[in-house]
Amino acid sequence: MPASAVDEYFQFLRFPSISTDPERAADVTACAAWLGEKLTAIGLHTEVHATARHPIVIARNDHQAGRLTVMIYGHYDVQPVDPVELWTSPPFEPRVENGVVFARGATDNKGQIFAHILGIEEALREGELPVNLILLIEGEEEIGSANLATFLSSHREELRCDLVAISDTGMVAPGVPTLTYGLRGIAALEVRVTGSAMDLHSGIYGGAVANPATAIARLIACLHHSDGRVAVPGFYDGIPVLAQWEREAWAALPFGDAEMAAVTGAPELVGEPGFTSLERTWARPTIEVNGIGGGFQGTGTKTVIPREAFAKLTCRLVPGQQPHDVVEKVKAHLSSHTPRGVRVEFLGGHGAEPYYTDPHSKFGQAAQKALQEAFPGRPLALIREGGSIPIVNTFKEVLGVETLLLGLALPDCRAHAPDENFPLENFHAGIRLNRALLAALAAAK
Repeated sequence: MPASAVDEYFQFLRFPSISTDPERAADVTACAAWLGEKLTAIGLHTEVHATARHPIVIARNDHQAGRLTVMIYGHYDVQPVDPVELWTSPPFEPRVENGVVFARGATDNKGQIFAHILGIEEALREGELPVNLILLIEGEEEIGSANLATFLSSHREELRCDLVAISDTGMVAPGVPTLTYGLRGIAALEVRVTGSAMDLHSGIYGGAVANPATAIARLIACLHHSDGRVAVPGFYDGIPVLAQWEREAWAALPFGDAEMAAVTGAPELVGEPGFTSLERTWARPTIEVNGIGGGFQGTGTKTVIPREAFAKLTCRLVPGQQPHDVVEKVKAHLSSHTPRGVRVEFLGGHGAEPYYTDPHSKFGQAAQKALQEAFPGRPLALIREGGSIPIVNTFKEVLGVETLLLGLALPDCRAHAPDENFPLENFHAGIRLNRALLAALAAAK
């Protein structure tokens, strides 16, 4: 691969395309424009569509009747970089160390989608692609893809395809070809607790009024039993039993509890009893506290009883659960455990259903073949993942197609965290994967 390809990858990474930050809106738009110019330059028909927030980039080759139509989806927006002081180098100035690229978006998702683009570019230099191709690259994945469903619905006919392929998932270990066939869903909720009309002097009023910071701590504590199980009534209703073939296949993977502990740096793995760490993160639902606060946060002491406190929660969901139903159950549980003397308010967040597809379908088998060509010499891993890609269910609902999830990210890629990274080896493999995938899918039609 020419050095210019890596240089272009670095240009892509330098855009601070943080979709959740209004002050970065111009950077997001500029990134979309750059991407559109790149796709046009390699020979695709490209359109950059404005939405209510951030643009969607569409590119396609010359479609021919009778050929399979494949959509490749990705996103060019990235997560915030906070806490920026924990980065070894500036997050939007790519750094290479021992063959690994460090930058925000290096893996999620600029590295993975750009590898696909370069694979398409290589193929177009040699002639026609073996399939009808649609590239759809959005700028709102990190904030729930709020405008993509509307876009898909209004452009349904021109986006008709036979399947979708996404590389926004992970590999179980370096060099191990990995196909993901299931994702957990998500349901977000913010809990706000208020007490007095203003912050109060803790000496004058302490003992006479309720403390919202104490109340939020009690509410968080009531979400789980002491053994790690979720304590919300009905939370596990409707969840199917994990298939024995899955448990056996996951137990044989080169990534288990020991590797999970090493990657996370946690002193001990904990969670719902009766399941391994992979089973908990791939096939069991959770409630997690993503943020909690209230009262004085500065240096030293300020003797106040805060007027309010908050907690931000997300539930990861598995097949058999629906976001709205789970949120209502959590709200009811917290309401029934609200301490005296405070008021509780619930603020909604984004949600997405869990996703599951048959890894043994004809297109699933084609994806497995392509992965083994891109990463030769290692047994293939069939896995689910704990994260969420909300749009995969929307593709199924609006376009009526299944999604193939072909991972290129390593377990220690630090997506969403400081020092996010992507090995150049996987970047090159992603280019090979694209070439192999389009060929295998065309043959499977």
